[in-house]
Amino acid sequence: MLAVLALGVAGSTTACTRLVDGWAQADGNKPGSEITEDGWGIQIGFPDAPAQIELFTEPQCPACAHLQHESGDAIADAVAQGRLAVTYRPLTFLDQSLTEYSAHVANAMFLAAGPETTGAAFQAFVQDLWGHQEPEGSPGPTDDDLATMASDSGVGAEQTDKIAAGEQIIDSIELNDANAELLSETQYEVSTPAVYDLVGEQVIDTSDPDWLAKLLATPKS
Repeated sequence: MLAVLALGVAGSTTACTRLVDGWAQADGNKPGSEITEDGWGIQIGFPDAPAQIELFTEPQCPACAHLQHESGDAIADAVAQGRLAVTYRPLTFLDQSLTEYSAHVANAMFLAAGPETTGAAFQAFVQDLWGHQEPEGSPGPTDDDLATMASDSGVGAEQTDKIAAGEQIIDSIELNDANAELLSETQYEVSTPAVYDLVGEQVIDTSDPDWLAKLLATPKS
């Protein structure tokens, strides 16, 4: 189990922190969305996109909401253009056994992925989720709230129905532990949001407002 040693301050746009010890296309001409082979991420974009990142994020993390507010549209554009593939890796450490807010949102993300949901629709859903973020410790959105956001974002009807029904697809503790372990391989402090460049094999400094533009401009071998 992961030991909780530190958490970011609510309202900060720097980071939310914790210290620790398959692919399918919705449309052949459009980037799709699918759960990764390891089962702990959702990949959007073409699998052969020249830029590839993993984005570690926590549903209650204010800094994660700030990242989506500042960079979400640019991420969506790059995915739609085939220039970027994103693997979202949700964590749930801010639940702290007090709420299932993060687990609930993360589960909806995994339900949303699939052949009927384009990468653009999934990215829009992510932006809506973090755009409607509630304060840490809140009950969080209901199944109906999540389903409405998914539908409005263009998520497929089959996936939206599963979200509305509250279908459970993940174990939130195993999800958090698996993704935190992956993140800890790149940095000692598990801090969200964190973006890892899979091509350049390095952590990206998202405090730089031009981080995505620089990533996309870097020549890929």
